[in-house]
Amino acid sequence: MTAVGETASGTASVPVVSCLGVPVTAHTREGAARRVVHRALHTREAREAHGSAEAGAAGGPAGSDVHLCNAYTLALGDRDPALLRTLRSAFLNLADGQPVVWANQLLHRGTALPRRRVYGPDLMLDVFSMSQGTGLRHYLLGSTPEVLAALQRELRRRFPRAVLAGSCSPPFRSLTARELRDQEEDIRARGADIVWVGLGTPLQDHRAAELSAALPVVTVAVGAAFDFIAGSKRQAPSWMQQGGLEWLFRLGCEPRRLWRRYLFGNARFVGGVVRQAALRPAPRASAPPALPADVGTGLTGRRERAR
Repeated sequence: MTAVGETASGTASVPVVSCLGVPVTAHTREGAARRVVHRALHTREAREAHGSAEAGAAGGPAGSDVHLCNAYTLALGDRDPALLRTLRSAFLNLADGQPVVWANQLLHRGTALPRRRVYGPDLMLDVFSMSQGTGLRHYLLGSTPEVLAALQRELRRRFPRAVLAGSCSPPFRSLTARELRDQEEDIRARGADIVWVGLGTPLQDHRAAELSAALPVVTVAVGAAFDFIAGSKRQAPSWMQQGGLEWLFRLGCEPRRLWRRYLFGNARFVGGVVRQAALRPAPRASAPPALPADVGTGLTGRRERAR
């Protein structure tokens, strides 16, 4: 199914297409970054005007969760109802994997879609760059203290005018209700506008949704971007990324940790795409869904360490 969002002024916006039951907004790399920055600015203004630090409190501003979806994420959602619900109720899902881009082009041939993915590390760097001088405050949640320290050094080096409000490296275990509340209180106390969540799929997706439900902030489940930008893990060469072979590179780097993910996840993703193509051929007609009023407007949408 293909839908087209609309801006507040009623002009056509970015297509939203279904891939394995998940609505994926077909943003370009630049469009996705501008969407996140615009949403964060809008949320901050609404929060300041309302004077509330609680999401949706007495008519106050709501938070927004953004998810970077690759083939593994969608394959996992295909068999995990809880993750599927999280992604289907998200503010914005983006095609993080090149195979997801190709699948959408196959499934929605009547719709003009971008030819390149929105890569998590690129999105993070682009948003940091665009946010310089805006006063937007960033918070980093996930990874190890060592990776977080290296990540903050690198971000400050590249974007000296960006504002890093704080960071948190949670322990490698399920957190207690008190620890989760303390985490939220720290984000609130530091006045964060954008929370980058790097906890591994699916935990990061669930936590991003929980935080955006509790706080008027934009949360972005960004996966292995922390490690890549910090330099603690190598990225695949550009030709492998563009050819949809990043998974093969990462499998070669971490075979013991990732072999199950790619062996079964890739097969399930391909099977799901084939099933969707056979059972639900994409219609060319478009009907605008019930999306947030600022869609497309503004500036020209078990735990692992790395996604």
